[in-house]
This record gives sequence, structure tokens and C-alpha cells, in this order.
Amino acid sequence: MIDEDLKFMKLALDLAKKAESKNEVPVGAVIVKDGEVIGRGMNRSISDHDPTSHAEINAIREAAKAIGNYRLKDCLIYVTLEPCAMCVGAIQHARISKIFYGASDPKTGACGSVVNLIRIEEINHHTEVYGGLLERECGQVLKDFFLAKRKKP
Repeated sequence: MIDEDLKFMKLALDLAKKAESKNEVPVGAVIVKDGEVIGRGMNRSISDHDPTSHAEINAIREAAKAIGNYRLKDCLIYVTLEPCAMCVGAIQHARISKIFYGASDPKTGACGSVVNLIRIEEINHHTEVYGGLLERECGQVLKDFFLAKRKKP
């Protein structure tokens, strides 16, 4: 299934690049059910004036509407950056079964880099996590974005 995983992560990476073109932090996410994309999202916090408008949240909203249910049981999420605490919480509440992420986030990552919310036993839903899928490509988009920001006067 690795070829399919790469295909979906590449779609998320395309969304990250689209976010970058809109001067948003370049993060993209797709949600897949039964091999079909049912939700897409990219960061839109700046343009939406909304701190919750992360790629994962936007993909969850679209996927939930697509299937007519807030529970995304048996769905997978592919996201270019390790989810933060807010997004992990939303993923768990949505009952998404697996997270695939590209680059680790040493500042806000909640799948093990800073904190591991997935492994807290008291939380009633546990999602499987797989990190490092197209890690170099996902990380490079972010590095290039922030480098360009620092160079602007």
C-alpha cells in the first residue's frame, strides 16, 4: 500500500504548495476513505482570520460534509506536517483511524515530537501514526517558505 500512501501524500503536498502561493504556512492534508479522497484542506489561518483554520481541520470539515457524518471512522489522513495538539484532538474526536505525516514539527508536534497525545491511555480513541512519508519534500517546502519570509524586509 506504500504506492497509494505516496500518491495521497503527494496530493497533500500539492495543497501545501497552493497554501504557500496564498502566503499561508504551507501545510496540506487529505482524508481518504476506501481509497477515495473525501476531504482536502490547506492552511488558511491568515486569510480566514481564524487560528483553527489548519489544513487538518479544513480537511476534516470537508470530509464530514462529504459523508454526512462527523465520525470519520475507517478514514486516513495524510498531512505534510506533524499535527499540533488542536489537530490531533480533532482527528481523535473524528475517529480517524490513521495519521500519515511528512515532516516532524519540533515546535508544536503532538504525535511525538513535543508531546504524544496519541499515546495517552485515558483518551478513549487511539489513532495509528506513521511519520516521515515524503519527509524531505514536505520539510523543504516549509524551510523554503520561512527562509523567504526571513529575507523579506
